[in-house]
Amino acid sequence: MSGRLVVLGGGAAGMSAASAARRVDPALEIVVLETSGYAAAGLCGLPYHLAGLVARPDDLLAYPPAYFRDHRGLDLRLHAEAVGLDVERRIVRYRGVDGAAELGFSSLIVAAGGFPAAVPLPGVGDRPCFTVRTLEDTVALRALVETGGVSRALVVGAGYIGLETAEALHARGVRVTVAERVDRVLPTTVDRPVAGIVEEHVRAHVELCLGTDAGMLLAERAPDVVVVCAGVRPSAGLAVAAGARTGPGGALLTDDRMRTNLPGVWAAGDCIAPHHRVLGAPAFVPLGPTANKTGRVAGTVAAGGDARFAGVIGTAVVKVFDLEVARTGLTLTEARDAGLAARATDVVSRSRAKYYPGVAPVHVRLVHEAGGRLLGAQLVGTEGAAKRVDVVAAALHAGLSVDDLADLDLSYAPPYAPVYDPVLLAAQAAQRDRVPA
Repeated sequence: MSGRLVVLGGGAAGMSAASAARRVDPALEIVVLETSGYAAAGLCGLPYHLAGLVARPDDLLAYPPAYFRDHRGLDLRLHAEAVGLDVERRIVRYRGVDGAAELGFSSLIVAAGGFPAAVPLPGVGDRPCFTVRTLEDTVALRALVETGGVSRALVVGAGYIGLETAEALHARGVRVTVAERVDRVLPTTVDRPVAGIVEEHVRAHVELCLGTDAGMLLAERAPDVVVVCAGVRPSAGLAVAAGARTGPGGALLTDDRMRTNLPGVWAAGDCIAPHHRVLGAPAFVPLGPTANKTGRVAGTVAAGGDARFAGVIGTAVVKVFDLEVARTGLTLTEARDAGLAARATDVVSRSRAKYYPGVAPVHVRLVHEAGGRLLGAQLVGTEGAAKRVDVVAAALHAGLSVDDLADLDLSYAPPYAPVYDPVLLAAQAAQRDRVPA
């Protein structure tokens, strides 16, 4: 294959795409346009850099920029923002360090990622206001904290990033208030009973204000800094303006080879809505593993190879202070919103044999249909939740039922699990909850 591949975005999806394309076609010209000053940065590690657990910003990079240029032959252009797309003429317009320019392409991959959701904050005034979405922003926030200029912070949003950010700032000795506009934590992640467990744990560490407008707290709490963690929206604007089809959340729609409806244009990462294997429909689930996998498929196919993306099931885990909170598949709310006759079965078991030191409770919620179809799971505990969710994730990917899950031959040893693993106990309880045919 000859020509030029242009990749919009140098994050996980973009650099995976460019690297995969290079493996397929060593002679292909590949240009990557990245808005920020970093490429292939581990955005999921940003809260841990803020907390001081990751010492240097460069520690979050998969490779330094020079590696991609010197060892993979990629024309990586940092501080280069794509501002226009003409699919018919096959031209990208962008602003770089040398000003405005145009770049022709034979094929294009949109891997622009996502951008933080905006939250109106009347009264924020001249207070420093950050997001935890880019490495530059996180570096600046950490520097401000380390100068001693932050004694009190307001974190807006109690989702994944909001709670991780609250923990990071708390670890730095900052008094933290978390404001969430709905009446529970992790509102798009877990069902209310699981959220209640997490909420109680969060309140033991920081101030938590649920069902609260963050703007009202600005005057009351007088924070030194505001950190907005209110979710992510797909950066799909250029492709949409060029005629690309969109789905849930305004994210781009692709087939399993990551092709959009635009000729010669692929898409990957946080700007797409890939196929959800449990829903049987597209879903906007912006997570790191999906970005890497879809990027690899897009790059392979765009360069003339063949690959397919198998779809997502929404598996994720988050550390919230001392808790592991994990989910896969659909929550009960999501399943019912999709029109499924779903129910949930809750079990509280143990992480280890009951007599072994360090044993801790593990709460498992299985979501399923009355006839035994497995739809999802949520787990929470101080240990044992993060990896057990992968058992259910594998079961969902393979299309196993509640009965199949109960039959799995899982490992046992007193330091690691009870004889009946919590996942097995939850599956057995779900079997008893079945409606006879």
